[in-house]
Amino acid sequence: MDAKTPLTPAAELAARNPVRIPNESAEYRAARTALLAEEIELRRHLERVAAMRRALPTGAPVTGDYRFETEDGVTDLAGLFGDKQTLAVYSYMFGPQRQRPCPMCTNMLDAWEGNARDLRQRIAFVVVARSPLQRLVAWKNERGWTRLRLASDLDDAYSRDYSALQPDGSENGVLSVFTRRDGTLRHFWSNEMTDSTADPGQDVRGTPEGYSPLWGILDTTPEGRDPDWYPPLSYD
Repeated sequence: MDAKTPLTPAAELAARNPVRIPNESAEYRAARTALLAEEIELRRHLERVAAMRRALPTGAPVTGDYRFETEDGVTDLAGLFGDKQTLAVYSYMFGPQRQRPCPMCTNMLDAWEGNARDLRQRIAFVVVARSPLQRLVAWKNERGWTRLRLASDLDDAYSRDYSALQPDGSENGVLSVFTRRDGTLRHFWSNEMTDSTADPGQDVRGTPEGYSPLWGILDTTPEGRDPDWYPPLSYD
């Protein structure tokens, strides 16, 4: 969206909406039209946020010697790029101290498993965790993932430097994006929304848009999100 292009007011667009639901009341239509105007404004705001993200200044160069073990062998951060110029790394909360991985991370990865081939058309995408590779592969097989690329952070250096491992040993699920331009690796963006930025009574979200379609669907229901509910690792 070109910021210079004049936009029709959202309320006007909502009023033009031809959709009508059988047997709806006038009260419902008025409230739905008001909501539609807000949904249009939200979409526009998300577009503005995405444009601001794309326009970030040149990111910090990557100087750490980060080593990862993948199913194809040991590599560094540059090796995770493959033939792509952009790399997205998700730090999976599955450190060696955990009996089982984070259920919320796992739920997101379930969804991303279905999009992994599409993502690889545009960028390199790798899931990094602190557990040994053998344990990650065993979990990958148990989960039925075949398209996600997993890697073990061999010495926790990457996880520490990019906020996935805290000084107290706790873990964060962090999505970080790196670029490789003119042979230089740079950090482009990481989600920085954590417990400290959450509003009262709301589930912590990594970005305003959210990563998981689970929450997007629940947001369309009268029950909405339950901030105290998380999907389990198994329904058996």
